Amino acid sequence: MNTGSAHERLLSEQRAYYSALAPDYLDQFLDLPGCAEPAEALDAFRPAGSVLELACGPGTWTPQLLRHAGDVTAVDASPEMLAIAASRVADGSRVRFVEADLFAWEPDRRYDVVFMGCWLSHVPAERFESFWSLVATALAPRGRVFFVDDHYRTPEELVEGPASSTIQRRTPDGAAYRIVKVPYEPTELEGRLRELGWDITVTPTAGPFFWGAGSRPEGSPGSGTGFLDHRGRTRVNGGRRRAW
Repeated sequence: MNTGSAHERLLSEQRAYYSALAPDYLDQFLDLPGCAEPAEALDAFRPAGSVLELACGPGTWTPQLLRHAGDVTAVDASPEMLAIAASRVADGSRVRFVEADLFAWEPDRRYDVVFMGCWLSHVPAERFESFWSLVATALAPRGRVFFVDDHYRTPEELVEGPASSTIQRRTPDGAAYRIVKVPYEPTELEGRLRELGWDITVTPTAGPFFWGAGSRPEGSPGSGTGFLDHRGRTRVNGGRRRAW
């Protein structure tokens, strides 16, 4: 089997899942211990200035970001998700919606803050380093990062076993999709980020949720204008991009 093609098919199926789930996504709230803690932490972090929101989905976090930010650029691969996100902010809001595959996209400017809400666990392990190179490319000098995520996976979803990051989820109509869900533990994730030169503290909650906040010290390796793709090649051109 061509491993690269298999990974691409998995990511394509993941995009299809979230597009199909879009009308019902906001009803999928995990009412579990610790679920309110990340939002409180984000307010304490105060994401001021120009903010880049990666994988914004239906705008779950966008209104909260706008309470602090001067402007927000919200990127997602799903036009269905972006349409919902746009409907949840007032006309004239300081937000630009961009449709783009984050694994083939290059930012057109730099930002004071890069934010991710429940996205990092959907980045395949083999693309972890190249994804964080993209984040570094997007950050302005002294820029900061904040992310929220969880390691919640049900036994029924583990169709390839608990050691695999590929799981199966269903939309409300019963359709099954394979997606990536890496079950990070906060301490492990913080260590991996430090190995890449990031100074990010990852904080657990009382439940499956966690958040990370920090920055990349100036002069760290890999903070240039390009970023590495999953084959280790420097990319300087992004993929399809459309403002919403």
